[in-house]
Amino acid sequence: MTQYNNVHVIKKANQYFNGNVTSRTILFGDGAKKTLGIMMPGEYEFQTGDKEIMEIYSGSLEVQLPGSSEWKFISDGQSFEVPANSKFTMKVKTLSDYCCSFIKE
Repeated sequence: MTQYNNVHVIKKANQYFNGNVTSRTILFGDGAKKTLGIMMPGEYEFQTGDKEIMEIYSGSLEVQLPGSSEWKFISDGQSFEVPANSKFTMKVKTLSDYCCSFIKE
């Protein structure tokens, strides 16, 4: 899917890590929520409330998922899942364009 139709966009940007990670929130009629954003190179730790699916449209990073000591390489067209109520760390290698889907369980 290259576009979302019939959605509401929150105009105010979400900014993290001094603006090195930014996104915009997209709300769907069925209650679903996604964010579309950009990550600059750097290392970032995030905490989840809901389960998240992170899709990387372009760029590259390594992710360390909860309960793992290993780093997994992710690049263009790949995705990964993060359980609800957990923390994960990313080492963003190149400017990365992403979509994060929040899944209510």
